[in-house]
Amino acid sequence: MASSALLDVLKGKMPGRRPLWFMRQAGRYLPEYREVRAKAGSFLKLCYTPELAKEVTLQPLRRFDLDAAIIFADILVVPQAMGLGLSFADGEGPVVEKVSGPEGVAALRPVDEAEEVQLVCETVSQVKASLSKDIALIGFCGAPWTVASYMIGGGGEGGREAARAVALAGPQWFAELMQRLVDASVAYLVRQVDAGAEVVQIFDSWAGDLPGYAQQDLVGKPIAAILSRLRKERPGVPAIVFARGAGAGHRMIGEMTKAEGLSVETSMPLDWARDHLAGRHVVQGNLDPLVVEQGGGALEAGVRQVAGILPKQHHIFNLGHGMRPGTSPAHVDSVVKAVRRLDG
Repeated sequence: MASSALLDVLKGKMPGRRPLWFMRQAGRYLPEYREVRAKAGSFLKLCYTPELAKEVTLQPLRRFDLDAAIIFADILVVPQAMGLGLSFADGEGPVVEKVSGPEGVAALRPVDEAEEVQLVCETVSQVKASLSKDIALIGFCGAPWTVASYMIGGGGEGGREAARAVALAGPQWFAELMQRLVDASVAYLVRQVDAGAEVVQIFDSWAGDLPGYAQQDLVGKPIAAILSRLRKERPGVPAIVFARGAGAGHRMIGEMTKAEGLSVETSMPLDWARDHLAGRHVVQGNLDPLVVEQGGGALEAGVRQVAGILPKQHHIFNLGHGMRPGTSPAHVDSVVKAVRRLDG
């Protein structure tokens, strides 16, 4: 029976080949995704209709020789499950109902029995039943800092700055909000694992917004708390942490969280990651999504650069951020085939 290359590498085994998947591998760059998205009528309807979310989760696996599926959902499932309003405007990103003080934090609901969580976990269950044993299933959540930045700022760059100002001022209600998000994230990940997720990834998309001195308290500590509790409640499930923009802070975050995998942004020099992260953690990343969109010689050179620095037992090939909507599927196929050739 074939084993999962992704699970092997995260559990310290020599994989049969270099594990490969892409952040946002299900998305607008695929014409079949656009068809399902039109059928759903809205992004949130797509996320919360298990049959459709299952379909778009599986679409890239039919096209490309990948080692993992990542469940199709959004990091803002958690605030919506906690009772906040959420909408997505085409081309403008999410808009989240704001929390601005202790009363708002106190009104937030636990997520355990929320309909939104139940629907996502039904998608997890349906996807798991459709995957072969060699394809790992990744569940995920947003990290407390990134989710809190949406809940405080409402969305958009100005909202992120407003949230950072609150976080650095440090009112008690902000600390309580972060704790509520730790609790909600643990519950959500446990539910996904019970539904069939074999790996979890925590996305701290706005870690790079923070000054370096704040990363320990606002990125490292809350993610460490989530993973510590997840390991107790569901032992043996490996975790990947993506603290986008953390730079040299990835080392501290890895030490605090003890995450099996650390995903690094495109700007991270992989020789630094090899010397300071690999061995203690599997490094995931970090091909520039722009070169995948461009294709041609830049794509080929980028793949060689990334795959040439880290050996397959310490590396998961991925992007430094999500797939760009204008990317040609043929370019994605070129990346996959180039990785397989180099690794072969």
